[in-house]
Amino acid sequence: MESTNRRKIIVWMLWASIALPGLIWASVNLPEKLLSWELLAFFVLAVIVAFFPLSINGTMMYCVQGVTVAVFLKYGLSTEILLTQIVSLVLLVRNQSSQALSVRLPFNSLMFFVTSVISGLFYFAVGGETGSTNLLHIVFFGLVYQIVNVLINHLFLYFDDLIMRQKVSFFSVDTIWDFTISFTIFPFAIMLYLTNAVIGLPALLLLGIPFLVIAILLRMYSSSEIINADLQKTAHIGHQLAEQLSQYEVLDQFVYHVAELFKADYTYIIDYRKGELLMLRMFENGEIVEKDIIPVQYDRGISGKVIEGGKPLFFVKKNDWEHLESWYMPDDVESIMASPIARNNRIEGVLLIASRRKYAYTSHQMQIMDLLSTYFAVSLEKAAYFEKAVAQSERCGLTKLYNYRYLNETLEKSMAKLNRGELKSLSLIMMDIDHFKKINDTYGHQSGNDILVKLADILRGTTEGKGTIARYGGEEFVVLLPNYSKDEAFALAESIRGTIEQHLFLIENDLDTNRSAIGVHITLSVGVSSAPDDSDESMSLIRNADRALYIGAKQKGRNKVAAYVK
Repeated sequence: MESTNRRKIIVWMLWASIALPGLIWASVNLPEKLLSWELLAFFVLAVIVAFFPLSINGTMMYCVQGVTVAVFLKYGLSTEILLTQIVSLVLLVRNQSSQALSVRLPFNSLMFFVTSVISGLFYFAVGGETGSTNLLHIVFFGLVYQIVNVLINHLFLYFDDLIMRQKVSFFSVDTIWDFTISFTIFPFAIMLYLTNAVIGLPALLLLGIPFLVIAILLRMYSSSEIINADLQKTAHIGHQLAEQLSQYEVLDQFVYHVAELFKADYTYIIDYRKGELLMLRMFENGEIVEKDIIPVQYDRGISGKVIEGGKPLFFVKKNDWEHLESWYMPDDVESIMASPIARNNRIEGVLLIASRRKYAYTSHQMQIMDLLSTYFAVSLEKAAYFEKAVAQSERCGLTKLYNYRYLNETLEKSMAKLNRGELKSLSLIMMDIDHFKKINDTYGHQSGNDILVKLADILRGTTEGKGTIARYGGEEFVVLLPNYSKDEAFALAESIRGTIEQHLFLIENDLDTNRSAIGVHITLSVGVSSAPDDSDESMSLIRNADRALYIGAKQKGRNKVAAYVK
């Protein structure tokens, strides 16, 4: 804030010391026929053209030099200075910005004045004259004037960006486009000047109206090209989202692409669940951030308004939306677009993007955003189905632990890492419930299943974060432990065995007509094997643990832990 105020003061001081005296001079030195219909027509044409810029690469380009050059060649520097000052006021209205008007007004005025003076003086210095009808004279010196005019304008903007400590390049795409447009409309400026010199005021109708029509058509074409480009980008984003097989990947890819497409400073995906708004993803200043945002009631703030109305919302400046905001929003936000995310005709969330700039977004982008929200909802649903299918193929339907197929794949990958030196050791614990058939025969298979489920929960809790736990088959379970030595694995196995021995499993007797509740104790026999000590091959690691389980634990009385011995 302090630097902004300092910049405002400096700009106003420069304007008062440079531009203001120059404008007074220009006013005093106006041509005698200032109020002629011809000069007024030039002014009107310049103002109208200024209202129809072209948007190229996201930057507004103006064709008004097609008129100002002709005015300079005919009336001289003082008239051109006043015309460009009027045009600068039009641009303030036409080109909305987050920068305060109290800074933009003197800055634009100063920039246009300095550009006009330097290019005009350079024109006269190399031998140019106003009012000349010599074609070669006009074209050569007029071209020099045009080049200097564009060059000074960009140098002014370039140095201002450097002062504001922005990383910019003078020879940017915008600079190249500005030079290209300026040289393209230069022949029209010469033609307008020469025709006016011959036939007077009608020249502005003969050339001005077609020029204006062409400017409008080019603007319409430019706008349609922007929309088409955004639609192509949107379709590309849709294809990329469709390729993601994880809900987390869909979320991360979506916020990144949306922020990039709309040049958003902030992008949020807000989940609408159980009557509350939950912040699902936050993408701020080019990166995903993790913040603890407390959920709020669904009707709060802008997101709540979107959910209640079921329609997108669009705001160009903070004054338009701040009365709605009662939840999370950065202080420097100005422009906002928010769109409902619907799935199966039901709103399930909100996509909200925000910019620090005023008037950062256009109405056609609102439609693009709505389309993106649809792509996102479909891709998220597809990823959820895929994850569910993968989970079903990788996990035991009863215990929800990994199944034999997944264990085998993980074991192969882990053994490969061990052989490459990425793991120091790899241990495997195999467990089998003692006398499990007796439990099924006594209480029924459903009661046996209940014990398996509860045992799986205990194993999951005791081994979480340590390795991969899987149901190997029937009443057998396996824990795969990367970077666990045989001694460490043995100690963990003994801890699990002791925990299960002490645990009372509460089940319902499935064979009892009253399904009475009873408590059952079970025990485990456990075998431990390790690589590279015992084996350097995945199936051998399993066989060794299995051999230790049956020979070292089962045959020696059960409820024991045994390590494989060569």
